[in-house]
Amino acid sequence: MSNTDIEIVVDDPTAPEDNSPAVVSNRIVDVVVSLLLLALAVTLGWDNWRTGASWDSTGPQPGYFPFYLAVILGAASLYGLVAAFVSRREAAEVFVTRAQLRRVMAVFVPTLLFCLVTQYLGLYVASFLLIAGFMRLIGKIALWKSLLTAFVFTAVMFVTFDIVFDVIMPKGPLEAALGR
Repeated sequence: MSNTDIEIVVDDPTAPEDNSPAVVSNRIVDVVVSLLLLALAVTLGWDNWRTGASWDSTGPQPGYFPFYLAVILGAASLYGLVAAFVSRREAAEVFVTRAQLRRVMAVFVPTLLFCLVTQYLGLYVASFLLIAGFMRLIGKIALWKSLLTAFVFTAVMFVTFDIVFDVIMPKGPLEAALGR
């Protein structure tokens, strides 16, 4: 037996259950994504047609290349729609189960909140809250380790971007109170 035939199996105690109910099938996701991309292609195509999608005496107009990229995106979207309706195999396949969706939402919702909080509290405070929250709630890491890691990372990020490279980052009331 060669070493390539050896398989290491590691059980994940936090893995979602196998018997979790399905939320959505592959076909529905394929159709929704294809329709969204088709809507984007139509919007981009219309806007680029409006700005000029032909060739004039000086060369291509501003919307020439983006218009044809929108046409290609639209064609690919239509192909995706047809493929989703023709495929019988994917219609029955589960895209995501309830347990899997719960795990995805455990990351998506805090990340979305991070983006919103950044607008009001600034990048550094929002980063501190996100890192500490993820480590504590999802990683189940001790509170002091979570807070220390979040503080050190945020401090290093502040020194690197704000002081050393002088990059303008979204600031909040804490930075204003500190005179930054």
